[in-house]
Amino acid sequence: MHGRSGVRWSPRIHAYAPLVALVAVATLLLTPSLAVAQGSAGRAVQPSRNVDWSPPTTVYIPDTGQTIDGVFLDFWRNNDGIDNYGNPITPELQENGHTVQYYQYARFEYWPDDPDGNVVHIGNIGQELRPQVVLRTSAIAPTGTSTTDSSNELAKMERAWLPLDQKTASKPNTDTWRYVPESKHSVQWGFKAFWESDGMADYLGNPLTEEFILSGTTYQIFERGELAWQQKKDPWLVPLGEQLVKRYKLDTSPQDQGDIPTYDESLFVPPPEPDLGPRTGNGGEHWIEVNLSTQYLIAWEGDVDVNETYVSTGRPGFDTPTGTFYINSKLDETDMEGVINGEYYDVPSVPWVMYFTDLGHALHGTYWHNNFGETMSHGCVNLPMDFAEWLYGWADIGTRVEIHY
Repeated sequence: MHGRSGVRWSPRIHAYAPLVALVAVATLLLTPSLAVAQGSAGRAVQPSRNVDWSPPTTVYIPDTGQTIDGVFLDFWRNNDGIDNYGNPITPELQENGHTVQYYQYARFEYWPDDPDGNVVHIGNIGQELRPQVVLRTSAIAPTGTSTTDSSNELAKMERAWLPLDQKTASKPNTDTWRYVPESKHSVQWGFKAFWESDGMADYLGNPLTEEFILSGTTYQIFERGELAWQQKKDPWLVPLGEQLVKRYKLDTSPQDQGDIPTYDESLFVPPPEPDLGPRTGNGGEHWIEVNLSTQYLIAWEGDVDVNETYVSTGRPGFDTPTGTFYINSKLDETDMEGVINGEYYDVPSVPWVMYFTDLGHALHGTYWHNNFGETMSHGCVNLPMDFAEWLYGWADIGTRVEIHY
């Protein structure tokens, strides 16, 4: 099972009455409530020598001279930030009780108390373009001069904020036109395709205006952004964040980079895992070191580290003993069943069992969880399956076992 081969000896534990109590103490079984645990928050479940590596939490954007930090950085990277939001154009600021940062197309806002755990919000910056007063019957002057044409365009832009009348809103949706009842506006043609392809309200929010034209370009404002379009061009995002920064006269001066790394996605790629398979020793003594503080085991040959892994040792109340021990017996497979402190366990075919105390503490393979690196057992040392098989063949009876904090 689990990739092992060869003739297997599988004695039932109840066939050895004198050992029942010892094995009961030795077994590293999880309690029933933990037996299905898979992994643990923030702790590796496989051995690694890259313990000193971690990705940066702040990066520098040379194009704008700003930095992105913490949860803003996480959100920006995880949501195609350059394409969807652009680069940061201000430092982090305090606005209306929130930490915010302006980007070319958006404003990030930090909401640490969000009940759904969504601590980064995209600001409703489209709303901030809304005119204070919009007259449904505002006059459109006859065309003829550039000044009049410009005034008419501004008047039409203001009227684009008005909700659609009931007659228009009741029209059936088509492939090229759609009514959005949440905001009482519509989207059509290329803007509709853009809006729908990016998750509709999830990205830009709902439309706040109808389309309007300024200087030959068609625009439409949404809750969290603005789209533009020209003949023979696909719709594009308007750098609305830049517009608001100018309107609010915010400081966009480049910041001192200091020792902050320049953004590159390669910064977030961990270095290659080293080959953690068995290595060549120096012919010295085979001995095993178990560090209870780090939940880590190293197999030594003399002073050469020949193999290593995360393990799971005794949880509080079932502590793995410390000191110098020696492997006194080995079973390549056995069933374990019993009761310890009122906790019943029954796990068949526990593999690669190596006892190192007269009380039944053992190193053994563990197929019922992958939570190595956390204390999980009733006193023994849980090993990953592949490592347990290797260690069983490498460690003879009499192999020294050093256990410490």
